[in-house]
Amino acid sequence: MTSALYDRIGEGYSRARRPDPRIAAAISTALGDAKSVINVGAGTGSYEPTDRDVLAVEPSDLMIGQRPAGAPPCIRGTAEALPVEAQAFDAAMAILTIHHWNDWRRGLAELRRVARHRVVILTFDPSPGRFWLEEYFPELVALDKIIMPPLDEMSAVLGPLMIAPVPILHDCTDGFLGAYWRRPEAYLDPVVRRSISSFSRIEGVREGLEKLERDLQSGEWRARHARLLNLDALDLGYRLVRCEFSQNGSPVTSRAAE
Repeated sequence: MTSALYDRIGEGYSRARRPDPRIAAAISTALGDAKSVINVGAGTGSYEPTDRDVLAVEPSDLMIGQRPAGAPPCIRGTAEALPVEAQAFDAAMAILTIHHWNDWRRGLAELRRVARHRVVILTFDPSPGRFWLEEYFPELVALDKIIMPPLDEMSAVLGPLMIAPVPILHDCTDGFLGAYWRRPEAYLDPVVRRSISSFSRIEGVREGLEKLERDLQSGEWRARHARLLNLDALDLGYRLVRCEFSQNGSPVTSRAAE
């Protein structure tokens, strides 16, 4: 995982990235009856279940330092070399983190190695034209194609996947990239942007922000995207991916829910 990135931009992350209860409920459902969970790329602890035994793994000291008092234990480590024994946990989870791993295939293989019953991942399936933000920051599309693993390639490592869309509510409390799709002015806030790693990885941020600010002031943004203001949720491409294993460790075949 790119710990250096979050050691540089992660200050204040815990304030802007508060877990959204609707997303948390979906993750909890996907974890099923798992009593023990390893949270890989755990960050400040968002979405860690409170009713199960959890071990967090995180490479960034800055992020570990922002974990709240009473959070599950956290050890410093990377997805590609998890410091735990094989099948040590009922489930392994990785929430909006796979795009930070240095070798996502090796990381997924590690999740499968340490999980007895299932792997649960929240990720992003990019599709151009899905999100208006690319009008102002077109580099985001190219970046997502580079850093976001295609779902079929993830399946080649994990086995058959059960895939469910995660619509983002208009008042989402977790400030990831797509959270403010109905609150465009939020992207002008530097505190918001510092908790979204994509902005630190593309060029032309200042120009895009200036254009967005002009369009908000003139009413151009509202004129182009008025339909969004009447929506409560939007499918931006976020996907909850689950892979189940049988008692002998083989993937369980199940039809993906597209």
